[in-house]
Amino acid sequence: MEMAGARSRNPLFNANRMKLGIFGANGKGAAQTLVPEAYRPSWRNSVDTARLADALGFEAVLAYARWKGYIAGQPTHVSGVTLDPFTWCAGIAQATRHLAVIATSHAPTLHPITAAKQCATIDIIADGRFALNVVGGWNKPELDMFGAAMAEHDQRYDHLEEWLNIIQRLWREEAEFDVDGRFFRVLRASSMPKPVQQPGPPIVNAGGSDRGQRFACQHADICFLILRSEALDDIASQIADYKAMARRDYGREVQVWTYAYCVQRATRAEAEDYLEHFAVRHEDGPSLDAWSAGVGSQTKILKSPEAVRAFRKRFAAGAGGSALVGTAADIALRLEQLADAGLDGVLLTWVDFIDGLKRFRDVMPQIEARGLRSPFDSAGT
Repeated sequence: MEMAGARSRNPLFNANRMKLGIFGANGKGAAQTLVPEAYRPSWRNSVDTARLADALGFEAVLAYARWKGYIAGQPTHVSGVTLDPFTWCAGIAQATRHLAVIATSHAPTLHPITAAKQCATIDIIADGRFALNVVGGWNKPELDMFGAAMAEHDQRYDHLEEWLNIIQRLWREEAEFDVDGRFFRVLRASSMPKPVQQPGPPIVNAGGSDRGQRFACQHADICFLILRSEALDDIASQIADYKAMARRDYGREVQVWTYAYCVQRATRAEAEDYLEHFAVRHEDGPSLDAWSAGVGSQTKILKSPEAVRAFRKRFAAGAGGSALVGTAADIALRLEQLADAGLDGVLLTWVDFIDGLKRFRDVMPQIEARGLRSPFDSAGT
């Protein structure tokens, strides 16, 4: 099997100033809404969404991991209806030609030997278009199902670090090895075949806390963050701090991405009205309350209950993501501003992915004209 130069095939490392992806199409997406047009994760919808993004030249699709819905005692709630990220990414890799597929794994739910094998297999299927989003786990009801205790916040990163180290050794080392660690004990570990990408698929991580940021800067190729402010000076400072830490403390260059909910209409007023419609007037209140309480108590992304309450509309619209709201021209301008602030990429989410991607076709020539992206040849010629 040819391994040489494999990472050059992964579109996550192309030269576009503003890279694009979609977030959460293996589940309901990020919106906490009761509107009837909200996306549902059938396989047909999944393939249609991924192919639309692929044809536009998007760099990535990220599948999140969700084992249980947010509302206690309501296992059938839509928040828990999520297709497995690994098998979903394997299928999407076969249904697409260009974009990277990113699977998410909570370390406490999957043994590193199993994860290493699954990742290598998908990378082979995708011919070097795979990446792994690593998460320590924050949703206690999910971890309870696995009999995995919810560890103290920083200890979760210690566990995640050991877990990831084993996976990466399995990706690159041919000789068997033993691990007698704090969290794992493995004997004569090995995994064949190796991933196409060497020394392994890129790593993605969203670290919001101080410990999380250090983990991401040390181990991730792509660092995701929630932008704490919509002010461009604040955004530029937050991104610069991340990149400076990676360079100063670990000698590494990292990409910084965020995710954003996209509401595009013919006029800005129409877009803002639709945002109010799905995220305020028709918010899924019980699910939103349960989700934001879990995030606020476990992730340390937001420092106080007051901050959680202030973010409520952003939580309802897109899991706390930034806003891309308005006309195609408005969205193109905002993406240019974010790129100028140092952002390398954004994962997009819509109430309805298919409708949103069709509308986003009007954005693409505008961001190309602004120099954020090269024109994309979907035929690959």
